Amino acid sequence: MIASTLSIKELHAKTGQQVRRASKNRHPITITDRGKSIALLISADFFQKKVRVRSLLPDYAKFIAKVRSHDVLEDLDAIRGDR
Repeated sequence: MIASTLSIKELHAKTGQQVRRASKNRHPITITDRGKSIALLISADFFQKKVRVRSLLPDYAKFIAKVRSHDVLEDLDAIRGDR
């Protein structure tokens, strides 16, 4: 990955130009304040490609569909099963 760093002062001075640059770039641009990384500027396409779809395991989905008790320890024992 090619590291690209930009100070917050540079970002403030040329925000539009830097946002357009980030939208075309495949790598995030690190924004710094006094040498410390404080944010990342990334394209929407880059972000959307990295979002994963998550799913529940079938056994866990069955468990959470059941009525649970109000006792956390009982719920943990039910999840763990016999060990």
